[in-house]
Amino acid sequence: MNFRIFVMLSFFLLAPVLAQAQTDKKALELKKLETGINTAKAKVKLNEHQLTIADSLITTGTKMIAESKIEIKAIAAERKKLDKENATKQKPLTKLSTSKDKEEATTAKADLKALTAQYKLDTKALDTRLKDATKKSTVGNANLTKGKAGKKTAQNALKVSQAVLDTAQKKYDVASGSGEKATSKDKKKK
Repeated sequence: MNFRIFVMLSFFLLAPVLAQAQTDKKALELKKLETGINTAKAKVKLNEHQLTIADSLITTGTKMIAESKIEIKAIAAERKKLDKENATKQKPLTKLSTSKDKEEATTAKADLKALTAQYKLDTKALDTRLKDATKKSTVGNANLTKGKAGKKTAQNALKVSQAVLDTAQKKYDVASGSGEKATSKDKKKK
């Protein structure tokens, strides 16, 4: 009889401890699942941020390309106008430089030399602007390419991380008991 009492007493003393251990185990498992959800949410947020950066690069690249095209067209028009004006001014001076009057020919040659020097300065300035516009176009193309590649990578990573988040949330819902209601609703919908 003493043995029975001892066994029953130990059972009643150990039963709450075992129940408490199972409760702690479940709480620990829920905490672990919550950590997984938080990690997955952080990953989703990071991938969304990378997607935003990629979109920004695409927008910036497209804008730079458009601006450089406009600038290149404007430079081409200015160059054409400059060439035409130079030819118009040069023609009479060339004619005068072959004049029989020595003083008039010398003055025309000096004016022609000054006109040529000014033309070279103006074309050099246009060439510099053209070089800058071309560089802007190149940087714009690089940004556009980098943005498209980054967007594709970020979209794929976002899909994966969203799936991981959904899976982690379902596991948590099932473990916490709130998932049973959700899964029964999902089954009714199907």
